[in-house]
Amino acid sequence: MIRVLLAEDQALVRGALSALLSLEEDLEVVGAAPDGEAAWALVQNLGPDVLVTDIEMPRLSGLDLAARVAQQAPQTRVVIVTTFGRGGYLRRALEVGARGYLLKDAPASDLADAIRRVHAGGRAVDPGLAAEAWGERDPLTERERQVLRAAEEGASTAAIAAALGLSEGTVRNYLSEAIGKLGAENRVDAARTAREKGWL
Repeated sequence: MIRVLLAEDQALVRGALSALLSLEEDLEVVGAAPDGEAAWALVQNLGPDVLVTDIEMPRLSGLDLAARVAQQAPQTRVVIVTTFGRGGYLRRALEVGARGYLLKDAPASDLADAIRRVHAGGRAVDPGLAAEAWGERDPLTERERQVLRAAEEGASTAAIAAALGLSEGTVRNYLSEAIGKLGAENRVDAARTAREKGWL
């Protein structure tokens, strides 16, 4: 049996995924979590073979969760199932160690097959997204992403500087670089563009 853990913040979707996967003779859903931190606790306690996680979740995003699992619990492989059909998200997911990436509108049989493939050591990636992901590169550095995320939430330059331990001038430089790279008019426009492409 392949032991599967689910991480999904929407109770209805979590229940549906659990019910669908439980119909498969070789899959056993050993737990389900409503957020990333709860999922991490279950990974440590249950040691599942495969973690199926959403991206946008409270307390710890699916990408941060995938990175933590890859670093600290590599025996558990990660499949991301999301509504975000954006190449940037797929690239980041693979970079942090996810082995699978599917969209929520895929048939349930595709998810079961992806779990089997990933458990066997392979990868399972939505083919249309794969082509898009490798066609457009994320131009932002990690620091530029951090600064843009804070700006997206409406933080002032001074507040961003304090939160990240940087000078205000350095924050302005990062924002200016990001705005230039994205061809944006201002910090809000840059954050919106980066978010739409899956780079934030």
